Amino acid sequence: MRSTILTAAIAVALSSITFGAQAAPGDTADLEALKAQLAVLQAKVAELESRTDAQSDINIATQQNVEKLASPATKVETKGGIKLTSADGNFAASLGGRIHFDAYAFDRDLADTTGTTDFRRARLTLAGKVYGWDYKMEQDFSAGSTTEGFRDVFIARKALGGKFTIGQFKPYRSMEELTSSNEITMMERPFASASGLYSGRQFRQGVGYLTAGGNFTFGAAAFALRDAAGPRNEGVGAAARATFSPINNDDSTLHFGVSGSTENANKNSANMRASVAYAGRRGPSQTIATTTGASGDSVDTVGLEFAGAFGPAYFQSEYARASFGAPLGGDQDVDTFYVMGSWMLTGEHKPYKSGTGVFGSPKGQGMWELTARYDSIENNDIADLEVRSTTVGMNYYFNPNVRLMFNYTRGDNEFTGDQTGQYAVRTQLSF
Repeated sequence: MRSTILTAAIAVALSSITFGAQAAPGDTADLEALKAQLAVLQAKVAELESRTDAQSDINIATQQNVEKLASPATKVETKGGIKLTSADGNFAASLGGRIHFDAYAFDRDLADTTGTTDFRRARLTLAGKVYGWDYKMEQDFSAGSTTEGFRDVFIARKALGGKFTIGQFKPYRSMEELTSSNEITMMERPFASASGLYSGRQFRQGVGYLTAGGNFTFGAAAFALRDAAGPRNEGVGAAARATFSPINNDDSTLHFGVSGSTENANKNSANMRASVAYAGRRGPSQTIATTTGASGDSVDTVGLEFAGAFGPAYFQSEYARASFGAPLGGDQDVDTFYVMGSWMLTGEHKPYKSGTGVFGSPKGQGMWELTARYDSIENNDIADLEVRSTTVGMNYYFNPNVRLMFNYTRGDNEFTGDQTGQYAVRTQLSF
C-alpha cells in the first residue's frame, strides 16, 4: 500500500516537472498550481505512512498479547480449597483445614464426669510439591501452638513403583487409624487405633514406603518412638500393612487386611500403654496395659481387617492382639476388636480409596447416615480388666465439606463396675 502511494506521488511529481519545463513564461501560474498540488500529495503520503506505521505497531502488540495468552500461566483452583500450580508445573501449594467442634453431656454412674464443649480439632494444612517432591505441613491448634500441634509434617517422593515418605506421619497399621478424621464413621476411633491400643503413639518420626495397585496396597515404615513434641530417645519401631480387595467396583467393595508392628523401648523412651476413654472423649478412661520406657521392653502387635460396602450398606471390623513387655511378671497380652456398620438412608455408597486401602465419606448434599459400633478391649493376664462400649449415631451431610454428627455411647468397665453414658454432638467443616 505504501509503495503504491509513493510511486503515484513520484509519477505526479515527474510529470509536473516535465510540464513546467516545457511551459511558456506565461504559464507560470499553472506551474505554481501544480507545485502546490505536489505539496498536498506529499503531505497525504506522509500521513498515510504515519498511519501504516501505527497500525504495524498495533499488529505487533496484538500478536505479542496473543502469544502471551497462549503460553502457560499459573493455575488457580478453588474447588474444596485453595491450590496454586506454577506455569511449568514444578511448584504447587494448597491450603486446607478442618474444624471439629464438639459438645458432650454425660449420663453419670460411678465415674466423676462433667459435660463440656471442646475443639476436637482445629487444623491448617499446607501441602504441595517442589520439583517432584511432595510436602505436607499440618498444625492442630487444639493440641498446641508449636510442636505439640504437629500432625503430618513430611516430604515424599515417588520411586520404585510407590512413594517414600520422610518425616512425621502415621505408621502403616490399623485401617481405622489411617482413615482421615474428616471421614471416620463415628466421632471417635475404636480401641484398635490410637484411641486405645496405640494411645499417645499416633504419629511417629521416620521413613515409610507405600505402594498400591488396583486392588492391593502395601506399606512399611521404620521410625523412632517419638513425635515432634516427645523427648529424644533411642527407642525404635517398625510397622507394615497389606490389604487386598477381591471385589472393588462402583457399587460393591470387599476388603481384607493384615498389619503388624513392633515398638522397642530404650533409654529415655516414653511409656507405651493401651488406654481407652470407654464412654467417649472427656469421659472416664481405663489403662489396660503398660510397658515402661525404662524397662527396655517392647510392644508387639498383629492386626486383621475385614470390611465392605455394598450399595448403601457398609461394615468394618478389626481384631488386634498386642503383647506388652514387662521386666517382672511376664508379658501382658491384650485383645481388642470392634464391629462397626452404617446405612446411608438416602441411598449413597461409601467410596473405597484403593490407593490407601480405607473407606471415605460419600460426596453429596442432604445425606443421612445411621451408624452403630460395638467395641471391646481386654487384658488377658489381669482378671476382669476388660472394657466395652456400644455406640449408636446419626450423621447428616449438609454438603461434601460440612457434616453434623450425633453419638450416644454406653461404656461398661468390668474392672471398676462403672457404666457411664455420653451424648455427643459434632459440627464439622473441612476444606
